[in-house]
Amino acid sequence: MSDSIDARSTERRLRSLAEFRFQMRKFLNFSETASERCGIPAQQYQLMQVIAAMPADQQASITYLAERMILRHNSTVELVDRAERTGLVRRDNDPTDLRRSLVQLTSQGQEILERLVAEHLRELAPLCEPLIQALHDLQDAVERPTE
Repeated sequence: MSDSIDARSTERRLRSLAEFRFQMRKFLNFSETASERCGIPAQQYQLMQVIAAMPADQQASITYLAERMILRHNSTVELVDRAERTGLVRRDNDPTDLRRSLVQLTSQGQEILERLVAEHLRELAPLCEPLIQALHDLQDAVERPTE
């Protein structure tokens, strides 16, 4: 009996996790496609989001961006280099520490970001309910592992 309960519980958790992952991947796939339609890779869109959504007391240093993007420092430098070459961001020396670079959106980057954010919110609206349901189901599976 216990093995049967454990198997059902494992199956329920697996299904919940798989559904949540599917709902997230649907949105992420849309996001990648939408970014590419605007002529930029999804990672550059994500970079612009991180810069634009920074807390007022924070500066967009490479270290901060790497942490928020979950990238290594050198990968973030390369990402910023590419975004700078395409005119989405600009990099300035930190006036208090010339070893640090601070990254800002350009007006072109801000325009593209605003367009993509609006498109993402329109796409996310009908996905919210299935995504929230999948998250609730996953939360239930985590809180009640054996049933």
